Amino acid sequence: MEGRYVNVVQTGYTLSLCEVEVYGTENLAFKGTATQSSTYRTWTALHAIDGVRHGPDPEDVSYCSSTSFDSNPWWRLDLQDYYDISTVIITARSDGYEDQINEAEIRIGNSLDNNGNNNPICVVTSGFLIGRTISYSCNGMEGRYVNVVMTGSSPTLVLCEVEVYGKLRMRRTFLRLKFSSSGDVAAESNRILHQLRSVLGSNISDFNLSWTQLPQKQEEEHEEDGGSCVKHL
Repeated sequence: MEGRYVNVVQTGYTLSLCEVEVYGTENLAFKGTATQSSTYRTWTALHAIDGVRHGPDPEDVSYCSSTSFDSNPWWRLDLQDYYDISTVIITARSDGYEDQINEAEIRIGNSLDNNGNNNPICVVTSGFLIGRTISYSCNGMEGRYVNVVMTGSSPTLVLCEVEVYGKLRMRRTFLRLKFSSSGDVAAESNRILHQLRSVLGSNISDFNLSWTQLPQKQEEEHEEDGGSCVKHL
């Protein structure tokens, strides 16, 4: 829905709001897959991206992900593509055990070295209380992988929900084209680029053509070589 204003209207007598969050993009975590260093009982890594922040009472914490007892336990989200990550939101479990999420590193990057735990750090978590949801700004860090790595005293990492917001990173691809021409490539360089652009434009979009080096006219008697150009996607 398009809008500048977001109103919450109570038809009764009292309106109480503890927090209002508004996002203009989708939760990227739903596009990804999750894994973790180990799994405690049925508390799989996917429970942290199931769309349920936390249960209303301690009996529902099984909606969370949890590792077993590990040394520096970790959880990883694979977004399946490259994004500029603006925000990561984490929700703690609703029955206590705040140490199982406090002092964890949020790391974002494209490497799987050390299971992705060597990627750059966005932030170290802190301030979690029972069932609390905290938003962390990562200022457009590029990455396909979002890792949460426990570096505190807890041997267990529990995440009741992880939400990731950002935008798809536009990646440039360079393709070198080589072709032959019976005409004077040097004199007709602009016209040739225009013709190539017309042909390529019917199949792809968002590209530019330019000469890496303007073709030179060949004075030899044998068949002349054409120039080369680069296509920027």
